[in-house]
Amino acid sequence: MALKITKEKATPEKLQALQVESWSPWECEPSTFDWYYDSDETAYVREGQVTVTCPDGEKVDIGPGDLVRFPKGLSCTWEVKKKIRKVFRFE
Repeated sequence: MALKITKEKATPEKLQALQVESWSPWECEPSTFDWYYDSDETAYVREGQVTVTCPDGEKVDIGPGDLVRFPKGLSCTWEVKKKIRKVFRFE
């Protein structure tokens, strides 16, 4: 079974319920790099634009307001198109 990235537009209520304000911040300038998730990660994107390419060729475009879940075991390539600022937590 392929590991899938899921994303949704976050509502203020959902962000509050998830306590996003307590999550760890991360930012990155435009660049391309490979990444491996050794834990499930949930992230909320505050600004920027990224395309994540999965091993099966699926591309997921991620931008401001997206709540994204990256599954444990996923290897992917990040292409940061506009400086990204996000907060995240490992599960």
